[in-house]
Amino acid sequence: MKLFLIGMMGTGKTYWCKKLAKKLKVGGYDLDFLIESNEERSIAEIFAESGEAYFRRTESKMLHWFKEKKAFVLATGGGTPCYHENMQWMNEQGITIWIDEPVDTLLQRLKPEKEHRPLIKDLSDEELKKFLTEKLVQRYPFYHQATYHLKGDAISDAGFAKIIKQHA
Repeated sequence: MKLFLIGMMGTGKTYWCKKLAKKLKVGGYDLDFLIESNEERSIAEIFAESGEAYFRRTESKMLHWFKEKKAFVLATGGGTPCYHENMQWMNEQGITIWIDEPVDTLLQRLKPEKEHRPLIKDLSDEELKKFLTEKLVQRYPFYHQATYHLKGDAISDAGFAKIIKQHA
């Protein structure tokens, strides 16, 4: 089973990745962490030193590395599905699950993490809410292509178990 977790920053993709990988007894990976390890610099440094276009190309190359793997859970970056036909590729390779939390929830989770996230580090709380709302609108056409869409109470052990059961 190949699971790709997609959604906005702050939705809990990394949290659910670790939990699902343990339950399924497969490798669990965070795409941003893999990029940082490979590049030997943080995402913020990559954006600052090489720009977003370079980051998105690197992200896509790292994503495609998963074609060779048989079973895994991958937490993607929030923008991963929106570039280089990555969403189509992930749907062809495995199961995509859109974790969809409300903007207000994202705002509360991301406020204390701003400095580690290059796209939001310089935003006030009001600007952050506007940014998240706009990004969600921009990314919706990509996220909407996911095999499954979990929101609200469905973002739970039971919600993920129901999906996994259908593919076991």
